[in-house]
Amino acid sequence: MTLKGLDELDRYILHELQSDARHTSSKDIAERMDVSPSTVRKRIQRLEDKGVIAGYRAEIDFERAGYQLRVQIVCTAPITEREELADRAIEVPGVLSVRELAVGEENLLVSVVAADNDDLTRIASELSELGLAVSEEQLIRGERFGPYHGFGDAEDE
Repeated sequence: MTLKGLDELDRYILHELQSDARHTSSKDIAERMDVSPSTVRKRIQRLEDKGVIAGYRAEIDFERAGYQLRVQIVCTAPITEREELADRAIEVPGVLSVRELAVGEENLLVSVVAADNDDLTRIASELSELGLAVSEEQLIRGERFGPYHGFGDAEDE
């Protein structure tokens, strides 16, 4: 399934789930789009089955959870090993996400949380032991997420 295979209802469902999946019900979407809640539930199931909706995640305030440091570690992996090293890096305790970049140097961005500097040092050391060259550590002050506007909102159309 591609973006071209999505109709207005699919795009609206995706927009609403990205906006606030926890507080968006099939009934709310159905009323807004003038369809039945069962139609919305079937569409969500189809989007999940096709891999368009890959999962649902809780947004965590790590500072309140006791992890004072949120850091992006910039690493370089050999191109031929980049995907394998990314898969191994995500298994390191404290690693939240790994982004592969289509560049030669500094081609992995590793987002981590750490309780303190010792914990951060441990994480960076473990990444290095995997074979990643750590080039930079950037303290993340804040992060915001929003829905992809390309899916649109029925009201915007």
